[in-house]
Order: sequence, then structure tokens, then C-alpha cells
Amino acid sequence: MNKIYNHTENLFEKLVSIGTTILGNSISFLIALCLVLFWWINSLFINNDIHLIIGDIIFGITFLSLFIIQKSFNRFSASLHLKINELISSHEHASNTVLNAEIKTEREITELSKEYSELAEQIKDLNEDVKEELTKELKKTLAD
Repeated sequence: MNKIYNHTENLFEKLVSIGTTILGNSISFLIALCLVLFWWINSLFINNDIHLIIGDIIFGITFLSLFIIQKSFNRFSASLHLKINELISSHEHASNTVLNAEIKTEREITELSKEYSELAEQIKDLNEDVKEELTKELKKTLAD
């Protein structure tokens, strides 16, 4: 059962990746623009009231906005990943497991997130221990 779920999840992630690439492509936007213009021109020859015309215009603009938003998000996401990869690779003590995190599966990202949450807890505990020791030393020094 788990094997089927993993296979389905991987297939879904590939489909989503392909969909995002297609929706963020300039050619897809041009095709969508042609479709919307064709739709608007055809609706001009039908007697509609002003409410239907305005609804068609709003729907067409919203449809085209999907492609524009996806394109800008793809560009923003790619540049952000490049910047983060550069920061990680420039630091000698950084873990290289998070490099190219954008190509990892959702399960791998969740596992990495758990590891970093555990690391944050360990650091928090360590900081509390260090604070206690410093407080004891300060009190001892002030008492002398």
C-alpha cells in the first residue's frame, strides 16, 4: 500500500512540475491570449446585455492573469533558489543536503524539515544550559 502511495505521489509531483512549466511558458500565454480574443470576438456577434459582456471580460482577464502570475512566480522561485544555493555553497560548514531543494520530493523536504526542527531544539536546549552556567558563574563572581 505504501509503495502504491509513493508511486502515486511521485507521479503527481511530476505532473505538477510539468503543469507549472507549461503554465509559466510564454507560448502558453500567447495561445491563451488568442483563445480569449477569439472568444471575445465571437461573443460580440451575439446580443448580450452589458452584464454578460463585463463578466466575459473579467473572466478572460482572470484567465490570462493565471499565466502571468505563474510566469513571474517561476522566475522569482528560480532566482531565490539560485541565491540560497550560492549562500549554502559559500559557507564551508553548511549542510549540502539542502542544495537544490526545489528538485527534492515533498517527502524528502519534510524529512529535512524535521531534521532542522530537531537541530533547532538541540540548539535551544544548549543555549539554556549555557545561560544557566553563565548565571551561576556570574553569581559566584559577584559573591566573591
